[in-house]
Amino acid sequence: MVQGTGSDVGKSLIVAGLCRAFRQRGLRVSPFKPQNMSNNAAATPDGGEIGRAQMLQARAAGRPATVHMNPVLLKPQSETGAQVVVQGRVVKSVAARDYAALKPMLMPPVLESFNRVARESDLVIVEGAGSPAEVNLRTGDIANMGFALATGVPVILCADISRGGVIANIVGTSAVLRPDERDAVGGVLVNKFRGDVGLFEGGVKAIEMRTKWPVLGVVPWFADAGALPAEDSLGLPTEARAEGLKIVMPRLPHIANFDDCDPLRLEPGVSLRVVPLDEPLPADTDLVLLPGSKATVADMRALDAAGWRADLIAHVRRGGRVLGLCGGYQMLGRLIRDPEGFEGPPGETAGLGLLDVVTTLKAPKTTRETHGVSRLPGADGVPVRGYRIHMGVTEGPDTARALADLAEGPDGAVSADGRVMGGYLHGLFAEDAFRRAFLASFGAASDLAYEARVDATLDTLAAHLAAAIDLDRLHALAQTRRKIRA
Repeated sequence: MVQGTGSDVGKSLIVAGLCRAFRQRGLRVSPFKPQNMSNNAAATPDGGEIGRAQMLQARAAGRPATVHMNPVLLKPQSETGAQVVVQGRVVKSVAARDYAALKPMLMPPVLESFNRVARESDLVIVEGAGSPAEVNLRTGDIANMGFALATGVPVILCADISRGGVIANIVGTSAVLRPDERDAVGGVLVNKFRGDVGLFEGGVKAIEMRTKWPVLGVVPWFADAGALPAEDSLGLPTEARAEGLKIVMPRLPHIANFDDCDPLRLEPGVSLRVVPLDEPLPADTDLVLLPGSKATVADMRALDAAGWRADLIAHVRRGGRVLGLCGGYQMLGRLIRDPEGFEGPPGETAGLGLLDVVTTLKAPKTTRETHGVSRLPGADGVPVRGYRIHMGVTEGPDTARALADLAEGPDGAVSADGRVMGGYLHGLFAEDAFRRAFLASFGAASDLAYEARVDATLDTLAAHLAAAIDLDRLHALAQTRRKIRA
């Protein structure tokens, strides 16, 4: 189990790289994350949803993703509340202060999922969440040491040296852990090192002397990380290339599934920028990409409050184009109805009115992988594939001009002048043929093979970790399951 001294120390990337490295050694490897908090989710072949990072890790391992690889997914809907997804299905929405009472009920499905994954694997690589040093969250913990002690899984502690204070982070974590938790740690990884690793020999000795934990590797900075989907929206680009097709994506307060933009971000002929709502829409924008949202009504109101409604209407009037995906598609319509109060008090909220459609938020939630063909001008008949994760039904005259024909039927809507379009299909830009045709409609060329690049980057990551970590020692540690506490 890879735990961290904090969030964003590189746990997800380390697990993905180790999954690919041990797969290359001929092992059946599976990733597992007991609890994840992210609005960047993906639909699994078994019809549920898991964190996007676990989907990438499953790909690295060469295994079909299942809901059991991430049995508890928390999807923030506000500053103080989140939707709780258990084994791929929405259970309820809870306030943060009430989640602690729910955690004891979540350990059984977590252990059931872990045992299912373990039975089908030679090696399971588990990712923790946040840090075990957050001792205020220890009661009922399912994400870090609570899980490790319940299963006997040995722990590696990962720390980020690029932030500074790495020795204090590791030693401080050791200091606040209980003796049984410290005993669960089999070693330390120092991640994101820049420069001559040999210069950190004194740091390694200090860590080992003060914690009695061996340092299993000092991992250099992985420069190609940007070619892989990011789990955290903090990694989205705020700066863009000076030249190229100018695409802007507003940073919504509850932005979700923002990895839709990853293939566009890697295109040499595209200048993609994520713009905060307190900045105006740049006047030279060619395409606005309205992303998914975990709280569509709240984010629509945030767009309004920031003045982006007028910006978007003016953008379309000038001849610019807008593409909305999932929540972004719902915002493009005339009205968002929430009669049952899924996102707050029941009521209606005015949309942007750029598409003649109305969305009604209602159960059940759709989570499925799918495929079909595009119906966009310039890309008509081009194959598309991806996944749908949304709640609600969108209807209206503009749906007669669908964005795509999918296996389950038409999806999305396009305005009569073709400038505004939207749909529920996430991941469509990962399909090279569609992305090339779409960009060509703007006069931009593309020769990026996106999926091939992701796989090549995972191979490079595996080699990067193998050069920095003794994988034989790591594999031996993984086979030392401890006696499970009573």
